[in-house]
Amino acid sequence: MTRIGIILGSTRPGRNGEQVARWVYEHASQRTDATFEIIDLLDYPLPHFDEPISPLMGQYKNDHTKAWAAKIASYDGFVMVTPEYNHSTSGVLKNAIDYLFAEWNNKAFGVVSYGGVGGARAAEHLRLIGGELKLADVRTNVALSMFTDFVDFTKLNASDYQVATLTTMLDEIVAWSGALAHLRQAS
Repeated sequence: MTRIGIILGSTRPGRNGEQVARWVYEHASQRTDATFEIIDLLDYPLPHFDEPISPLMGQYKNDHTKAWAAKIASYDGFVMVTPEYNHSTSGVLKNAIDYLFAEWNNKAFGVVSYGGVGGARAAEHLRLIGGELKLADVRTNVALSMFTDFVDFTKLNASDYQVATLTTMLDEIVAWSGALAHLRQAS
């Protein structure tokens, strides 16, 4: 069965990302074509990148890196839930991504972003980063506006349109994860 990790890309106190990740999980877990799990970066407290050798080599020294690598390696694809901070993704998500290389390769991912303009710029940055890591980004992006998809900027109230967009994105991630399986097996 295809395994998809929903990466919660914010660790900020009072983060909106937790309810967004749970919303994604609630909808995704109704599917029968894949299994889904939330990966909360709070559970993987990675310091600023501290490996002495490039992740390209896969020679991890630190136990926190080894645990993170094992977690990411166990999935076939990802949904990255990201806020938009200063026209980009969160530092904690970028740091977690930078720790690894091969564990990301030949897997599909999609983005659920949120912010003043739906987190669109954060999603675009993640697409650029993903390309370098041999992650295949799907076309559909769920972009939740703090003005229209949240009540008082704090309580998620996603529209039916956003639910339909999420379904399309999950369809794409599951299909692409399956299509890339032969590349993951070859490596």
